[in-house]
Amino acid sequence: MGQKIASYFQFDELGTSYKKEFLAGLTTFISMVYILFVNPNVLGVSGMDKGAVFTATALASAFGCFLMGIVARYPIAISASLGINAFFSYTVVLGMKIPWQTALAGVFVASILFMILTAFKIREMVVDAIPRDLKMAISAGIGLFIAFIGLSDGGLVTANKSTIVGLGSLHVGSTWLTIVGLILTIILMSARVPGAIFIGMVINVIVGLSTGLIHAPSAWLSGVPSLKPTFGVALMNVGHINTLQLAVVVLTFLLVTFFDTTGTLVGLTEQAGIVKNNKIPRIGRALAADSTTMVVGSLLGTSPMGAFVESSAGIAVGGRSGFTAVVVGIFFLLGSFFSPLLTVITSQVTAPALIIVGTLMAQSLKNIHWEKFEVAAPAFLILVGMPLTYSISDGIALGFITYPLSMIAAKRGKEVSPIMYGLAVVFVIFLWILQAG
Repeated sequence: MGQKIASYFQFDELGTSYKKEFLAGLTTFISMVYILFVNPNVLGVSGMDKGAVFTATALASAFGCFLMGIVARYPIAISASLGINAFFSYTVVLGMKIPWQTALAGVFVASILFMILTAFKIREMVVDAIPRDLKMAISAGIGLFIAFIGLSDGGLVTANKSTIVGLGSLHVGSTWLTIVGLILTIILMSARVPGAIFIGMVINVIVGLSTGLIHAPSAWLSGVPSLKPTFGVALMNVGHINTLQLAVVVLTFLLVTFFDTTGTLVGLTEQAGIVKNNKIPRIGRALAADSTTMVVGSLLGTSPMGAFVESSAGIAVGGRSGFTAVVVGIFFLLGSFFSPLLTVITSQVTAPALIIVGTLMAQSLKNIHWEKFEVAAPAFLILVGMPLTYSISDGIALGFITYPLSMIAAKRGKEVSPIMYGLAVVFVIFLWILQAG
């Protein structure tokens, strides 16, 4: 049996083994397990039950990892995408005043469209039409947005009537808990310690418990929280997706997930040495895996799922086959029994993780051609638009509307694809609807 599994996952061809794959899976899980606690906190802002979101995140992540590992045979884990969950809570629910039940239905509809577009290979065609510079700007912009949320939730940045925003109070203990966690995580990340984000969170919890800033739970282990508050809610509310505003929200879910998951998959397969002659073997299966997981996640009760960039940690220690992802999936199932930790994983504990993830995502800025103003201007508007408007979709809209105009002015209008012109029109309508609402 063991030999058959090794043969299926091509251990010999890839120069790997059970030991290497297990350690890689463990490393990836430790690097991304924070999502089990960050995602419920982010989606909890919208009014969703944190316990149900915790379970939905764990089960959907396990499903996605198994699918990616067994079907696509990639050492890439799948879980709830940071950034798009913030869009769900802060922009759609709090900003547009849309009930979370309807927003979840929007995720479900977007995920079905995602599957259809993947099946007909339209997904790749649309992604190819968007200039790489703008894709990089979107990734970095989401990173800045996530970091801004972390800074705000952690108390390091607060509203200020005179200057719009300002430094938070250093006389508040919870703010210092964020500072300590951030410094610890930066040190661990700089020292290249595997699972630095998770370890930083653990140490921060210990500091919080020892200082009384965090109260210990009555138990550390428990049964898996019920999915009842969120299970099937998306399907029951599909009928509420009946306005142009919600149609654009669905489109935004679709577009942002496009950029996030596809870009991550390309980068990780390159790191793992899977890319051959500029082609990615079994990429169709990988795209099908993440789109299917997005559907399952929405039905269970969580925001869009996607390939996780922290998979790079496992790949870095030797993960080369899909067995790495299978190991991660098993750990996610085991992790579902640790829901009591939700009471100790406060916003001050997760804030450093959000800031660090934002830092990692901002690295894509180096790939933008800043010397070409017609490209730099829309990229910059995307970059600063997301955190300053507190909306991922608004940031994308500013850049996508500006891009065709700047390219035409630079006498490069013919280089802009018809799809990009179409998206510019879509986002003009999108902003008009937002203002009207």
